[in-house]
Amino acid sequence: MTKLYALAIAGVLAVAGCATPEQFIEAPVELGDFHLGYNVVIADNAQKIPPSRDATPEEWEALLTAEIDERLGRYQGGKYYHIGVSVDGFALAVPGVPVVLAPKSAVVLSVNVWDDRKNIKLTPEPKRLTVVETLSGESVIGTGYTQTREEQLDNLVFNAAKALEDYLKSNAETWFTEGPFTPEGLPPLKDISGLLNPGDGPEITEGEPVSAPADGT
Repeated sequence: MTKLYALAIAGVLAVAGCATPEQFIEAPVELGDFHLGYNVVIADNAQKIPPSRDATPEEWEALLTAEIDERLGRYQGGKYYHIGVSVDGFALAVPGVPVVLAPKSAVVLSVNVWDDRKNIKLTPEPKRLTVVETLSGESVIGTGYTQTREEQLDNLVFNAAKALEDYLKSNAETWFTEGPFTPEGLPPLKDISGLLNPGDGPEITEGEPVSAPADGT
């Protein structure tokens, strides 16, 4: 599996273009009735692809969860959708390699999406997202030389949340069209976040939504 993640990262880095690393969230895209329910990130099995700086599962989980909450929490449709993200592999560029190689940072994710009301997983198979750092003048020589480990992580999780938003947008006309399209009357979520696994889905009775009844009982 390590070779698979390494090849995925290497392939994207080989064709990555240059962009300005402006850390701001653009205006919301059209996501129909989407309203973020549970946002679960798991990084226990993340593989570090050498050469790479270290990053703990706890760091990936905390940073990605917060970034996804910030970006997808903006959408105020009338139907819950749950997001499960597995961090499969990563490389944080290191100093000490030839500058001409310009090492880049990247992370490989697997994403699943669930429809709460129907209690079904919308992704037949986990969606693989390979995300690279935003490239700029300073990253041309490799961010291992120009950025701290923390800056590299911030860059990657920002781009990862944007890639996830783009993936949802690409499926919006299929997944997020039933409505209602405003959050009025949206029931609170049940406290079962610990049962939601990015790979397997919520462990609840077939056909039972994760949201509570409208009166909160």
